[in-house]
Order: sequence, then C-alpha cells, then structure tokens
Amino acid sequence: MTYARLTKEQLEELHQEFINFLATQSIDAAEWKSIKANKPDVAEHELDIFSELVWEGVLNKAGYLEHISPQSIHLFALNEDNMHLIGIKLKNETDLTTKEGFAWLRDNLLDDNVEFVTANKSYTENKNLDKFKLIEQGAVITKGDLYNYFAKIIS
Repeated sequence: MTYARLTKEQLEELHQEFINFLATQSIDAAEWKSIKANKPDVAEHELDIFSELVWEGVLNKAGYLEHISPQSIHLFALNEDNMHLIGIKLKNETDLTTKEGFAWLRDNLLDDNVEFVTANKSYTENKNLDKFKLIEQGAVITKGDLYNYFAKIIS
C-alpha cells in the first residue's frame, strides 16, 4: 500500500462511498458479507484499494498542511511543483499548542524568541506520498488561513 488503510472510524464516515465503490465492482451487501466471512484476504484487499482511492482524492485536493508542536509551527502551501514552508520556532518555553501560547505568539511576533524561516522543497516523483508522509508525522490538511496570515506578515 502506498498510504495507510483508513481507520474504522474513517470507513464508517465513508460508509456510503464504500457501498458505491463495491457496487462499481458488482458486489452487493450479501456478497460483501460472504466475502468478509469466507475470503477475509479479499475483503482486506478491497479495503486497501478503497483506502488508496480515498487518500489519492484527498491528497490531490489538499492545498495546505500545518503542523503545530509546543515550540514550532510548520505551515505548508502545497503548490503544483513544490511545497513552500513557513516555519516559526520559539526559543523560549511558550507552548504553541495552548490558547495562551498561541496568543503570546500573536502578540510577540517581533520578539527575539521568535524565529521565522521559509523554504521551498521540490516534490519527489510521488508528490501525494510526500504530502502523506507529513500527515503521518502529525500535519493536518487546512484551508490555509494560518499560512496566509503569516505569509502576509513576513512578506
């Protein structure tokens, strides 16, 4: 598998889409029940294929990723040919994962304890896998509000 199998919760959320996926392969509810009971390896394979399709669709549409940890923020714009990073690193003990810590950052952007970096990184031959690896490391897909906010500040 290129990506990870969707979790049980994710599959439950995509229940109707999974039914439609099975229907495209002429598998109805009774046949799916039989496959799960009698051919678990085939059922696992179908879940993997569905997961891959879902991840491909999600990653193709993703425009921004962000990863916030206690001492740093990594904001990614997922451009056509590369990822652009805005990185913010704190040199003090402020915890950016708290409301108070984030408020401190907002009020102290020019403080010596705040360091900004920017970078561009070209994708490998599988740009969706590059995006997925960042998600596996804790990044989340966003609409880019935070990225655009900081892009205006540092430009």
